[in-house]
Amino acid sequence: MDHRLPSPCVVVLVGPGAAGKSTWAAERFGADLIVSSDRLRALVGSGEDDLAASADAFALLETVVSQRIRRGLTTVIDTLGMDRPRRLEWLRQAREAAMPCVAVAFDTPAAECRRRNRSRSKRIPADVLTGQLRAWGVTKKELPDEGYDDILEPVAVRVVPSAFAAADTAVARQDSAPVGLRFGLQVSRFEGGRAGLASWVREVASRAEAAGFDAIYVMDHFRQIPQVGRAWDDFLESWTTLGYLAACTTRVRLGTLVSGITYRNVAHLGKIAATLDVLSGGRAVCGVGLAWFEAEHKAYGWPFPPVADRYALLEDALQLLPVLWGPGNKPFHGRVLDVPDTTCYPRPLQERLPLLVGGSGRRTLRLASKYADAVNVFGDVAAVRERAAYVRSLTDRPVEITHLSTALVGDDVDALVERLRPRNQNPARYAATVNAGTVDDQIGRFRELAEAGVTEAVISVPDFDTLDDLARVVAAFRQ
Repeated sequence: MDHRLPSPCVVVLVGPGAAGKSTWAAERFGADLIVSSDRLRALVGSGEDDLAASADAFALLETVVSQRIRRGLTTVIDTLGMDRPRRLEWLRQAREAAMPCVAVAFDTPAAECRRRNRSRSKRIPADVLTGQLRAWGVTKKELPDEGYDDILEPVAVRVVPSAFAAADTAVARQDSAPVGLRFGLQVSRFEGGRAGLASWVREVASRAEAAGFDAIYVMDHFRQIPQVGRAWDDFLESWTTLGYLAACTTRVRLGTLVSGITYRNVAHLGKIAATLDVLSGGRAVCGVGLAWFEAEHKAYGWPFPPVADRYALLEDALQLLPVLWGPGNKPFHGRVLDVPDTTCYPRPLQERLPLLVGGSGRRTLRLASKYADAVNVFGDVAAVRERAAYVRSLTDRPVEITHLSTALVGDDVDALVERLRPRNQNPARYAATVNAGTVDDQIGRFRELAEAGVTEAVISVPDFDTLDDLARVVAAFRQ
């Protein structure tokens, strides 16, 4: 199994000539990530063996390394690496940029280095190589005390988004002691063109059920949000789409992630959700949230109240909706909502139609802990663990933690990233944004989220063609 290095990172290769540093780096990293003293000697001189150009090559190398680290780019430094002041300066720069820094020690036997050198068309002079081998004996004793995040042998490595840095051990835990986890698919964009949208939605729903997803969610917006696309991209109304999905599916739960509380009369929202529950055979989830997209409100002529007013409305809604779904027609009088008659028939098929609150802020978590069945949060494993613990500290009620993230999964991750990334975004940053990884990477990440308290992982996918690969991830959590 490959050793995982978090992206971005600084990798310092250390060892004598002919120890295999350049070959190892070329086999494991893209050429754009490697800063090589030999290549720079060829750039500023007459070729890689132009020793007279060494000083200029190293001056350029220092500039390139500094610029890459400053920009937060993974950098593999391919030199002898036996100049201790240089190593410590690279380590200092990595620390300043909050980037992990590892050394890869090439402790190749002297006889093997000499044998490889003899087979080269242009050899390192024998006395020079002997000096390097002697210096290596000193250097390898210095490395452990220099403060690297890790010192590796030249093993197989992969640079992965930080979310996957510990995935290998998490995969092993899932293999030996599997845990269950539900999965939801968030549909955040709509493809196929106006005439093909209906068939596209139906196909995605069918594939999601076949892949083992437990739920399908849609965003509650009226035009595409800037984080995903352009305002004029095709975008379907959420609850109408869920009604269509109720007819296209047989098993998955259906809901919004989440309905902005300012977008509809709350009693009307309750009626819509109850109707969906009946027509879907008891599969509705009612997600509600504070509503954040001010530009959308302005575009449609809706008021966009201050945060405090929206919180008051959300708290009233969380109390009103269960009343509306219950028997009778008792009135509801809240802080800002006044509903004289809560008649809502047919009532939902579910004994309690699940209420899910979206948001990770403490005030939202407090509301969820008091009124909701689930709260959907964002963030890495550490953030999720903290938020789950906070919810548990507030209530003894069973409030589920769901988690929304993007996942790009496939066997050839680099090819997927290169095909899908925006032209102006570097591959590593895009890969981190979409959590691009292999099936095992994703299994490890979701195992860690499950251990942090997540009961349902909701996934937004940059490429719906990867649903078959996601099915392999989902299958790993079926007990």
